[in-house]
Amino acid sequence: MTATFVLRNVKTTDGNAADIVVENRRIVDIVPPGTGDGQKVIDFKNKVYISSGWIDMHVHAFPEFDPYGDDIDEIGYKLGVTTIIDAGSTGADRIHDLVSNSKKAKTNVFAFLNISRIGLKRIDELSDLSLLNKEELIKAVADNRDFIVGLKARISKSVVGPNGVEPLKIARSFSKDTELPLMVHIGSGPPDINDVLDLLEENDVITHFLNGKANNLFDTSGKPLPKLLKAIERGVRLDVGHGNASFSFQVAEQAKEHDIHFHTISTDIYRKNRLNGPVYSMANVLTKFLHLGYSLKEIIDAVTINPAKWLKKPALGRISTGDIANLTLFSIENEPTVLSDSEGEERRADQKIVVKGVVINGEYIEC
Repeated sequence: MTATFVLRNVKTTDGNAADIVVENRRIVDIVPPGTGDGQKVIDFKNKVYISSGWIDMHVHAFPEFDPYGDDIDEIGYKLGVTTIIDAGSTGADRIHDLVSNSKKAKTNVFAFLNISRIGLKRIDELSDLSLLNKEELIKAVADNRDFIVGLKARISKSVVGPNGVEPLKIARSFSKDTELPLMVHIGSGPPDINDVLDLLEENDVITHFLNGKANNLFDTSGKPLPKLLKAIERGVRLDVGHGNASFSFQVAEQAKEHDIHFHTISTDIYRKNRLNGPVYSMANVLTKFLHLGYSLKEIIDAVTINPAKWLKKPALGRISTGDIANLTLFSIENEPTVLSDSEGEERRADQKIVVKGVVINGEYIEC
């Protein structure tokens, strides 16, 4: 049987070239460049890279909630991202609606469940501890075990109000009850960042780890906090979570100088920062790390292999025969571009990453 389509002369981040042959939604062969045969051949002429489909560990994909909401496919496959993880937009009250929305979308969707039952219906969702309902949360997890990958706790002053670190202590108990890890949003204090770090365990995720706020993970001289180093040693993961207010070029340079590497690069994208910046897209965020001097392989691993491993879904992070085809095609263009962080600082770069297309569950779509 002739293959449905062939992605011809594509490059991988390790410098190899190949043809990827797809039939009946699956990768059926990976052959030397120029040798693949199929009904439709798309020849990229060794100008385009291919990776497993990009995974964005932190998005907001529940359009009903404002300001933190957007449509799934607008921040998914249309931006080159084949799998998104909604980062706590919904709690127990509305998680079933997010699940329902996901079934109508092309993009693969998973979610962190907000520990507040109302989710981001309002943006101080942890200021009222009565909204942290254990029974409803456990039921929501039990009903959606294949969809919910962790619990989300936004632990910053504007969210927790007078409750300090108490919501995180409750989240820790919820984590034990459900056997799910935490994704913890960090930002302005109180609570003090050191008190937050004390409560984090192996496989938990710190998102916004490169934020430029006073309560961040680096001291005034730019060195990583001792408790951050201890958290990394015990297996806490570091996620970028760029967003409107949570990525600083200066802090990113401090982290790189002190060999504090991201595990995952995510956008914290929603309608406002997609349309108006400073996020715009995953490609734009990845370009910032290219500009900071990271290798293309480390950058792409942070949106493929690393999140797939954390999700315990290794097939999402590899290009392998027999797997459902989820792939991202992109180029590096030698084109001047202006990059902005969340602090309003601009950098001028000579290159940028540009998405050319995706294969989403076996369907090729040009971007």
